[in-house]
Amino acid sequence: MKEEYSQPLRIVVIGANGGIGKQVVELALKEGHHVIAILRDRTKLMITHPNLKIAEGDLMKPESIEPFLETSNVVISAIGNSSLKKTTLYSQGNQNLIYAMEKAGAERVFFISASGIDVNPSHSFIIRLATKYILRKILKHMYADLERMECLVKRSPLNWTIVRPPRLTDEPVTGSYRVAINRFIENPMTISRADVAHYMIHHLLTKEIFRTTVELAY
Repeated sequence: MKEEYSQPLRIVVIGANGGIGKQVVELALKEGHHVIAILRDRTKLMITHPNLKIAEGDLMKPESIEPFLETSNVVISAIGNSSLKKTTLYSQGNQNLIYAMEKAGAERVFFISASGIDVNPSHSFIIRLATKYILRKILKHMYADLERMECLVKRSPLNWTIVRPPRLTDEPVTGSYRVAINRFIENPMTISRADVAHYMIHHLLTKEIFRTTVELAY
């Protein structure tokens, strides 16, 4: 169900040039919200709109994003890392965001994680084995950092929501997908980046998902 607001919200999107981040920016603008898109290189986002401000900022340098958080209604952390090497982007970067939000008095935030962090018991035996011994081995550094991130987020006082999608695709938005709150979704396989963005933009201030983990899948 689409949330109704008395006036447009002010949404800060961090990692706005990424697969999910760009979808969030486009959909938020389409829905009439005001967006501050934060990325390390502002030339990487080729979108223009009267309600869009593009700013340079880096979660590893929290002072660069703090000024944009003070007037925000919602923050969406859509940062991503395609490298297979060790990383602290998710944990340290989002820890910096949490501190910056607390300092700015901002409260509502979404974090993107991944469903493969835990082995889903509803999957077939073969898929469970593949998740545990293949996927988690290949992406071990990313998953380890996402696990650290989730622990940090869950200890924070913010009104957070952790979104855990399965394999992401570049298919267009459908608005039709399954949702599981604080539990495993049944046999999750894929969801588009556009539909992950759709869910967040349509549940920006939904109190029922404050301080919860949400799984999405078709």
